[in-house]
Amino acid sequence: MRNMLVGLSLISLVSVSAATEAVTEKDVVNGYADLAHTIYEDTLLTAQQLQNSIDTFLADPSHDKLVAAQKAWIAARRPYQQSEAFRFGHSIVDEKDLRLNSWPLDEGFIDYVDDSYLGELGNSGATANIIASKSLTLGAKEYDLSVLSPELLEQLNEFGGSEANVATGYHAIEFLLWGQDLYGTELGAGERPYTDFIIGDACTNGNCDRRRDYLLAATKLLVSDIAYLEAQWAPKQDNYRAAFVSLSTNEALSRILFGMGSLAFGELAGDRMRVALEANSPEDENDCFSDNTHNGYFDNAKAIVNVYTGEYQRSTGQLFSTDSLAELVAQKNPDLAQKMQHQLADTQAKFQAMVNAAEDKTSPMKFDQMIAEGNDRGVALINNAIASLAQETALIEQVAATLGIDNLNPDLAAE
Repeated sequence: MRNMLVGLSLISLVSVSAATEAVTEKDVVNGYADLAHTIYEDTLLTAQQLQNSIDTFLADPSHDKLVAAQKAWIAARRPYQQSEAFRFGHSIVDEKDLRLNSWPLDEGFIDYVDDSYLGELGNSGATANIIASKSLTLGAKEYDLSVLSPELLEQLNEFGGSEANVATGYHAIEFLLWGQDLYGTELGAGERPYTDFIIGDACTNGNCDRRRDYLLAATKLLVSDIAYLEAQWAPKQDNYRAAFVSLSTNEALSRILFGMGSLAFGELAGDRMRVALEANSPEDENDCFSDNTHNGYFDNAKAIVNVYTGEYQRSTGQLFSTDSLAELVAQKNPDLAQKMQHQLADTQAKFQAMVNAAEDKTSPMKFDQMIAEGNDRGVALINNAIASLAQETALIEQVAATLGIDNLNPDLAAE
């Protein structure tokens, strides 16, 4: 599947040079909005499928149904990770990201944890254990936790001003489905038993009824938040998309390129990869409970390709295609277009190498193993991807200059 996706990217990039119909800056802006709506539409579809799978699991918990829900979570992550190029430059998206994708989280804020657990230093909510508690106090304010609703989880997210108190989103759901990963930088993911969700005497680790309620509430809020974003990018509505496409083309293109550059270097290369590598910290990998991080980072890199080429492969296998930056750059600077084509392909190849290592049938090396101290091969795989992203970011800045944008300052926090 991964090779097919990379192949589609290369085909679309190569075909740009043969384009005969000129596209305008306005075409690209409108196409970008169509692409955003398509990806959020797919993100919503897979989130709803995740919700259905969780409903099925909770109706009659079993190991097989828990595994099915875990697989649905992994499938739902793919379109969301490919939506993250829209996060930067669009505050309406970035604000929702606080509820959708915040990480790392203090597991003890949500549920029971192993005796070896250490929360973030100074976090008063690190051992709150919402699932086992009926109330929570912050200063003079007391939170009634008796009903675990989406509205309550929304209020509790970043409780006490701590970013580690993540109560909502993909990673809260991931933790509930997998449990803690206690393997550190060794091979192995979370191993939560399905019996943690059985009501009655077979319940393990207590509070199974509330754990079920939390999972249902978190999933309902996830679907609601994604539905909001999908609606904000829908065509022919009085919404964010309408405001975006009415901007000057220079401002709209600047936001598009800013999003690509910020995801490439400051976020993906920096916060998501270099931080975890330099700290040798599995807690800092994006999908730390499921060990799905390698796929998530591949899809983050793919998000940039999608925006540049105007293409996206839906979860159904259908390929969406629209007017693209790639075509516009090819018209204005064919040499730069060729360089960008090769750099995007090189970046995807570097992430594919990480995926291949993680999914090797004989001797898998997941991301949390790659970052282990002394793992020279893992360090090389990660650093190769980071270096390629850095070169990609430099070319994005050249694309901006070619399009007459001189105020592009992508987040370079990874430096």
